[in-house]
Amino acid sequence: MREANQNGQGPPAAAPIARKQDTIWHGGAFDFVCAQESLPNGRKSRYGFIQHPGSAAIVPLFEDESVVLIHQWRPPIKRSIWEIPAGTLLPGEDPLTCARRELEEECGLRGDRFEKIGEVLIAPWYSDEQIHLYLATGLTSCPSRLDEDELLTSHRFSFDQVLSMIERGEIEDATAILALTRVYRKLRGEVF
Repeated sequence: MREANQNGQGPPAAAPIARKQDTIWHGGAFDFVCAQESLPNGRKSRYGFIQHPGSAAIVPLFEDESVVLIHQWRPPIKRSIWEIPAGTLLPGEDPLTCARRELEEECGLRGDRFEKIGEVLIAPWYSDEQIHLYLATGLTSCPSRLDEDELLTSHRFSFDQVLSMIERGEIEDATAILALTRVYRKLRGEVF
């Protein structure tokens, strides 16, 4: 085992020498890719992964420190879960534009101010999806425009309620937990 330095970083892992990949399936929001890499030790590695254009996720925060969560049906797990508003970047779309669009579509809200609070690789062992996290404030109502295939409702909660929901395991979505935790720390003046 290699030792990490004082900053918690260790020497980088060796990178593959060459890579070949083919798109096996093209979906609406992502592709499934089969890749083969030549490793430094001479062996070959073959694997599949999801190639994704990226996403934006938003914590909508009102002046009273309440937030909006969505309760959305997720077919892979066959149930609805609590999440923050989020969506896939359209071709050529920047993350902030996506964040603004998704907040309007899913929650019927516009934000005056958007602050980027981070980026996260949600599951790098099988996807290259990068999610851009935003805090939206200065919220005002507007008509929502859900996509035809979206089954969701939006709900407003106090931050204390949200923290309790996380602790009780009622919020399971990793992106939501990370973004809400970052906003909570920011509200308390902590550095993250």
